Amino acid sequence: MIITQTPLRVGLVGGGTDLPDYYREHGGRVLNAAIDKYVYVVVKQRFDDEIYVNYSTKEIVSRVEDLEHELVREALHMTGIRGGVEITTLADIPSAGSGLGSSSAVTVGLLHALFTYQGHQLTAEELAERACTIELDRCRKPIGKQDQYAAAFGGVCDMQFGPGDRVTVDQLPLDASRRRQVQDELLLFFTGITRKADPILGEQRANIASRLPQLAQLRDLAGEAANGLREGEISALGVAMNKSWAAKRELASGVSNTQIDSAVEAALSAGASGAKVTGAGGGGFLLVVCPLENQRAVREQLSAMRELPIKIDPFGSRVILNVHHDIWS
Repeated sequence: MIITQTPLRVGLVGGGTDLPDYYREHGGRVLNAAIDKYVYVVVKQRFDDEIYVNYSTKEIVSRVEDLEHELVREALHMTGIRGGVEITTLADIPSAGSGLGSSSAVTVGLLHALFTYQGHQLTAEELAERACTIELDRCRKPIGKQDQYAAAFGGVCDMQFGPGDRVTVDQLPLDASRRRQVQDELLLFFTGITRKADPILGEQRANIASRLPQLAQLRDLAGEAANGLREGEISALGVAMNKSWAAKRELASGVSNTQIDSAVEAALSAGASGAKVTGAGGGGFLLVVCPLENQRAVREQLSAMRELPIKIDPFGSRVILNVHHDIWS
């Protein structure tokens, strides 16, 4: 039996520039952080040749092709497993529409578990790239590439995409005290709205040609925030996030709404240095960057929303149980 633990993530600055339709030509850059909320994937050998998959639904099939869970189906195809296996996915956060990169965490965790089950060790880069192949190429999701790399690498990552298909990931070398400083200023609140990201991302893709100035600004702000953190200027993050949210709201009509706008405004007026919705927008979680001395005021302003305490996950996807027990022996 194999169990993998794969972190969710919060996009800090630059989201939207990791869409291939943009970065292949113009180059993209994203700063994000993996958090200590996880997707778990359990893979276990079965006595029979059936395939059992347990998530919010239970599927029992004889052929990989008959699976409705497209991520599991494509991960089995990619790893060459044809049957005699049971797969269970569990998550700390209800995964649909959270804006925390859960579907990519599932894909990375699945691949990690299934390749380990086959006796293969993949690097974080290989896991992320294969997860991108499944989500973007095989399942044709209109998404970017930051979530898969965040899930595989962990930590606070400065990611550069393109031009072309090149991806470089730099895990910021934050020592323990600086990492604590960053995570102490990050507050996460659930808006109470879950939404499908695909329509927003689809519109974002369609709008790329008419939003090039905003996308270039988002890309450059990600670089400014990353360089600020490298130099120990924690305040650079809030400043960049604040500017980036204004640009991000213009990428598609569904990115924000009156409820989100007023929550962002309330957080800033209470002393937060930056606030934005994680993921594609439209709902999910509100991420706030706020100095410690203003956090009580911010929490009071956002008391209608449930807070989710978070820390930064430094490790990325990992195998937490690997017990080889061949039921046929």
